Parts: sequence; C-alpha cells; structure tokens
Amino acid sequence: MADAETEATFPDIAQLRYEDAREELIGIVAKLEAGQAPLEDSMQLWRRGEALAAHCQKWLDGAQAEIEQATAKD
Repeated sequence: MADAETEATFPDIAQLRYEDAREELIGIVAKLEAGQAPLEDSMQLWRRGEALAAHCQKWLDGAQAEIEQATAKD
C-alpha cells in the first residue's frame, strides 16, 4: 500500500506516536494469530497492520538518520 493510499485509508495513523502505533500493531497481530475474525475483518486488520508497520518504519528510519547525522559531526 503506497503512502498516499495509506493516508487516505487510515488518516489517523499519521498522527500516531511510534509507541502508540507499535502497541496497536501488536494488538492486531494477536487478533490475526488468534484466527477468530471473519475473513473480511481479518483483511481490514491486515491492511491496517501493514499501514502501522510502515508508519513505525518511518519513525525508525527518521531516528536512525538523526543519529547518523549527529554522529557524523563528531
């Protein structure tokens, strides 16, 4: 799912802090692993989980870039 599509489908994710997105993602994984949701619900959870994972990765990439930038100055 592309960033623009993700933002259109799940606009609230862009506002989440890393920790909040990660916690929600953990909950989604648990629900999917339990296998109790109907297929349509599981697919929606999967899509949201993918969007949350991408959001978390953006946070991590940004943090890594800041660290690399800060340590390169030393």
